[in-house]
Amino acid sequence: MSEELILQGRVSVNGETVRELGTKADPNRDEIKVDGRRIKAAQRRRYVLLNKPRGYITSRSDPEGRPTVMDLLHAVKEYIYPVGRLDYDTEGLLLLTNDGELAARLTHPRHEVDKVYEARVRGVPDEHTLDRLARGVTVEGRRTSPARLRASEPIVKESGEQTIVQITIHEGRQRQVRQMFDSVGHPVVRLKRVRIGPLEDPDMPPGHWRELTPAEIARLQHATGLTTGPRPRQKDTKPGRQRER
Repeated sequence: MSEELILQGRVSVNGETVRELGTKADPNRDEIKVDGRRIKAAQRRRYVLLNKPRGYITSRSDPEGRPTVMDLLHAVKEYIYPVGRLDYDTEGLLLLTNDGELAARLTHPRHEVDKVYEARVRGVPDEHTLDRLARGVTVEGRRTSPARLRASEPIVKESGEQTIVQITIHEGRQRQVRQMFDSVGHPVVRLKRVRIGPLEDPDMPPGHWRELTPAEIARLQHATGLTTGPRPRQKDTKPGRQRER
């Protein structure tokens, strides 16, 4: 704290005016005021990767009282928020952070950050249908941007054949992937996001979360144009996952 402000008697810690130079205080625990106004600690940036289960709202709160992704993150004390959204019935990777600039770039289509989904759909889309989706289809009066698709071998179910289609998009319209497949007559049975830009973690169980590594943060910043130069190296060690109990 400023020595001049202390000498002028303008600084207080936990309600007591500070008179002694060199007094220590922690803005994360102590109430520090200058001229009667509280000084807030700078909030450290957090980058959390969550494997969202189905049945959770991608929001900090829900007026209908449904569970939200924040219910899985009680151990995170900083104010963080979801980057983009996953529908109530959609599962998969979700980034939460308090880095506003990075969040804005990840959600703006101009930066063309890939989002990769695995969609289990009814029926078996043929090459013509996959090509239509790749070139773009009209959803709610607007044409979708080009996408990349790869289909698996058909899966035989009692209710009929199904296909897992991996689809890569860089837009983030609400329920976009489901509406795209609806438009070509292959409704989605189950939907999972498996990658956000350079972020993936195929071994993370639903409901678990972890901090991003410094290398992952660097790759995200590079992918969104926040940094330039050579692409950061891929190798890093992922921290342990956590789950609220």
